[in-house]
Amino acid sequence: MSNFAHLNYPIEIMKNRIFISALAAMALIMPSCSPKTSEGEKLVILHTNDTHSQIDPLSDGLGGVMRRKAVIDSVRAANQNVLLVDAGDAVQGTLYFYLYGGKVEQEIFNILGVETRILGNHEFDNGIDSLAAVLALSDAEKISTNYHLDNTSLKGMFQPYTIKEYGGKRIGILGINLDPNGIISKGNYDGLEFLPIVATANLAAEKLKKEEKVDAVIALTHIGYNPAGLVGDSVLATNSHDIDIIIGGHSHDTIDPTTEKGARRSRLTNLDGEEVLVVQTGKSGRNLGKIEINLDSLGLGGRPKYELIRIDGRYDGYTDPVLAEKIAGYSAGVDSLMHLWVGTSAQELSNEEPELLNYFTDFIFDAGSELIPGVDLAIANKGGLRTSIPAGQFSKGHIINMVPFANYVNVVDVKGSDLKDVFDVMAMTDGNGISKNVRASYTKNADSAKATNVTINGKPLDPNKIYRVATIDYLAKGGDYMTGLTRGKTVAQSKLPVYDELLRYLTEGKGKGRQMGGDTNPRWTAEK
Repeated sequence: MSNFAHLNYPIEIMKNRIFISALAAMALIMPSCSPKTSEGEKLVILHTNDTHSQIDPLSDGLGGVMRRKAVIDSVRAANQNVLLVDAGDAVQGTLYFYLYGGKVEQEIFNILGVETRILGNHEFDNGIDSLAAVLALSDAEKISTNYHLDNTSLKGMFQPYTIKEYGGKRIGILGINLDPNGIISKGNYDGLEFLPIVATANLAAEKLKKEEKVDAVIALTHIGYNPAGLVGDSVLATNSHDIDIIIGGHSHDTIDPTTEKGARRSRLTNLDGEEVLVVQTGKSGRNLGKIEINLDSLGLGGRPKYELIRIDGRYDGYTDPVLAEKIAGYSAGVDSLMHLWVGTSAQELSNEEPELLNYFTDFIFDAGSELIPGVDLAIANKGGLRTSIPAGQFSKGHIINMVPFANYVNVVDVKGSDLKDVFDVMAMTDGNGISKNVRASYTKNADSAKATNVTINGKPLDPNKIYRVATIDYLAKGGDYMTGLTRGKTVAQSKLPVYDELLRYLTEGKGKGRQMGGDTNPRWTAEK
C-alpha cells in the first residue's frame, strides 16, 4: 500500500484493496500476432462500444456485424499489429438478446476476434449470475480496474489491467466502469464494490508507467463522455497524469475528428499539460473506430491518428462463412417475431421525439390504473425506448426492440416533496416521460437543473400530498438516479413484463385498434 500512500485517496476505499497493489502480479502480458508486413513500428487499434446486440444492419442502412468483419479483416490483412477492443454494452437492444440472453454476442465477438473488453451497465441486465454464465463463452481478456468482483460470481474472470507488446513497446490498458448505483437495477450487481473513477485510474496508470515501464496507457472506459453531474471521459482526461488515450462508451457520443466539434472533444489536456486522445464511436455498430500509433514516437510527443470508419453498404460484397453460419443459426427466431403483426402507425414514430414517449407514458398510466385505482400520473424514461416504430404495420418484434428490458409496471405512493426531487432529476435530461395530465417547466445549466413549475391535472404539485405514480420497476428502484421514488411505497406491480403488457394493450386493452402516437406536443418547457 505504501506505493499509493502519497495519493489523495480515501482511507475507507484504500483498506482491503490489496488487489490494486498487486496489479503487477495479475497483469497479462500479451505478445503481438506473428508479422504480416514490415510495418512493425505502427499499432492499429480498432474499437467498438455500445453495439447493443445489433447483429443485422439497422433500418438507416448502417451497421451489421458482417460488414464490420469485412473492415476488421481488411485492416488485419494490411497491418502487422492490430488490436481489437470493446468498451462495453455489447448486449441488450434487439431480439437476439431477448431470445438468447447474450450467448449470440459472445460467440460473434469471438469470431470477430475481440481481444480485450470491459463491462457496460447493460451487461448486468439479466443479473450478475447470468452475466458470469455468458461471459464464460467469451475468449476475450476481460479487464476492470475499479470494480472489485471477488465477492461475486465474476470472481477470477477479470484482471485489473493488461499489458501488450508490439514492436518492442509496451502498451498498458485499464478498464474503468461507471458507478452502478442509480444506473444498474438493484439486485443485479450484488457483491460488486465500486472504486472512484479518477483516483483509481490515476493510481493504476502511475503504476503502469513507473513500475511496469509501459510506453503508453490506454483507458478503456464505460462512463460516458460528459454525463451531467458525474465523472465522464472529459473529466477523467483533464484530471489525469499518465493516461494517453481514452476509448469510451456509455453515452453513445459519436466523436468524429473530421468535424470541428469532434476534433475539439477528442483532444483534451491532462494535469501535466499533455494531450489525451478521447474517442467514442456512437452506438449500434454504425462506426468502427481506428487509432494508429507510431510506436517509434511514443514518449517523444507523437500524436496518434484517429478516424471513424462508417459501416455501410460498401462492404456488402464480403461474406465470412463462419460468421454467416453463426448468424443463420439464430436469425430464424428473430425473423418469426418480426412478422407477427400487432398494430399500425400512420407514420414512423421516432424514439428520439416526444410523440412515441408520450404514447408510451400514457400507456403506463392506463396499465397502472388497471392494477389499482387512483393513479394520479405516470412517469417513464426516454432512455427505455431503444428503437423507433415504423410507419404502417409493426410487429411483436418491433415492440420488443422498442422496449427490450424486462421491466414491470409499478405503482408507487410517494410524497410530493420526493416527487419534486424526481422531476428535478428528469430536468437534467431536458425532461422525461410524463402522462398527458402533467406539465412541467425547468431551468438548466452545465451543473444543475430544476423543475420550476409542475402541474398535475392543472394543479401545482403539492409537496405534502401523497401521489399515486405509475412507472416501471427500474425507476421505482431508483434507476436513472430517480431516488425520490425509492422513498415511496410500491402498492402494485404487473404480472407481465412491460413489453408483454404493451402487446396486450395493443391487442386487447384500451389501445386496441388505435393508431400509435397522436400527441406530438412536448410536455416539458425549458425556461429561458
